[in-house]
Amino acid sequence: MLSQKTKDTLLGPLNANNPVVVQILGICSALAVTVQLKPALVMGIAVTIIVAMANVIVSLIRNTIPMRVRIIVQLVVVAALVTLVSEILKAFAYDVAMQLSVYLGLIITNCILMGRLEAFAMTNNAWDSFLDGLGNGFGYALILVIVACVRELFGSGQLLGFQIIPQSFYDAGYENCGMMLMPWVHRSINDKEAK
Repeated sequence: MLSQKTKDTLLGPLNANNPVVVQILGICSALAVTVQLKPALVMGIAVTIIVAMANVIVSLIRNTIPMRVRIIVQLVVVAALVTLVSEILKAFAYDVAMQLSVYLGLIITNCILMGRLEAFAMTNNAWDSFLDGLGNGFGYALILVIVACVRELFGSGQLLGFQIIPQSFYDAGYENCGMMLMPWVHRSINDKEAK
C-alpha cells in the first residue's frame, strides 16, 4: 500500500529519526509543557497539525518563492497557522490554551517546524511533505506524552486528574516528587535559597 520511502517519511520520526531525542530539536518546549499530560497532548496535536499543514502549503508554493525571502514566507505561513490554532484553542479549550500560554505562540519559531519546511517541504511534493509533517509532529508528540506521563505521575500521583498511585502507598510513606512538577531544576534550587 505504501512504498518504503513513504513509510520511512511517515514512521521514521517516531523512532530512528525522532525530532526531539535523535535530532535534539524542540527541547525547550518539550520541557516547558510536560508538567501535566493534558497540555502536552494538546501541544503535540497542535504542532502536528501545524507542521503538516505548513509543509503542504510551503511545498505547494515552493517554486514561486524567491530564495532570498523563503524563510520570511515560511514564517508567515507558520504564523498564520499558529494564530488559527491558538484562536481555536482559546474558543474551545481556554484553560489548556492558558496553560500553554507563550509556548503555543513559540511554535512559530520551533526548530522542528522550520527545519522540516527548509529541509523537506522546499524540495518535495505536497503528499510527501504532509506525511513528513505528520511523522515529525507525531514523533514530537510522542516524546511530550512520555515525559508528561512520568512528570505528572511521580509529581502528583495522578494522570489526567485520575489518582494512579494508590493511597496505600502514601500511607506506607511514599511521597510525590515535587521537583517533577517544576519547569526547571534551577528554579527549585533558587526557590530553596530564597527561603
